[in-house]
Amino acid sequence: MNVNIYRLSQAISTILTVILLTGCGGEGQVMDGDGMFQKFEYTQISQDEAKQMMEKDDGHVIVDVRRADEYAEGHIPGAILIPNESIENDPPEELPDPDQIILVYCRTGRRSKEASQKLADMGYSHVYEFGGIIDWTGEVVTEEDMTPNAFVSVRVGDNVFSVDLDGNTSADAFLDKLRSEDLKIEMHDYGGFEKAGDLPWELPTNDEEITTAPGDLILYQGNKITIYYDENTWNFTKLGRINGTPEEIKEVFGGEDDITAEFFLEWTE
Repeated sequence: MNVNIYRLSQAISTILTVILLTGCGGEGQVMDGDGMFQKFEYTQISQDEAKQMMEKDDGHVIVDVRRADEYAEGHIPGAILIPNESIENDPPEELPDPDQIILVYCRTGRRSKEASQKLADMGYSHVYEFGGIIDWTGEVVTEEDMTPNAFVSVRVGDNVFSVDLDGNTSADAFLDKLRSEDLKIEMHDYGGFEKAGDLPWELPTNDEEITTAPGDLILYQGNKITIYYDENTWNFTKLGRINGTPEEIKEVFGGEDDITAEFFLEWTE
């Protein structure tokens, strides 16, 4: 065989192999050791597009990934509740069909993006994320005869933020402590990326290596609490996340000055 023709045929074979392995567009093929499987990405859509999809009888399901108390206060009609923190390694039992159309929302859009990516990583092929209910102009319904639920807030000066707790024993214990008394803690800057303070009691730990993001609420050594306004990687326990933009978090919690943070419970009506 002519050398040039042989080289050309080898190049074409390599290109075809790459195409088969990577696919095209937003969905690609990857090897899992036993063969090929499809990797999916979620699709971000506008709320108008979501409303149009909801008007169709196409077997879609609407998923609210907020906390139970937020859902009870007001949700899109027909939406099922699957909190973001409950979506872990296994597909949710409420979503048995990986090919069904799933429309995902939360309060502002952060948790719904996280949940949508986790669902896509699990193999759900038609996941659509459309942001937060705070911008929703369609119908909203509430749960009747709702039992009041507690949620955590933190105050620094005139600034008050809600906190989404993680679903671990450390966060549960933290919530239980706040049921008995508010927590006021002096916090000092450390490393140019966090505020840290001592807790008056011990909490159980669930340490793992974490790279923090602005707003992460972290338990360190079981008796220290930190609020991150920048990134850091270490072994510690995540208690939850303060709801705020990175800019808001850095403005309130950043800088060298000490702060006084007050953690307390608020209750749904």
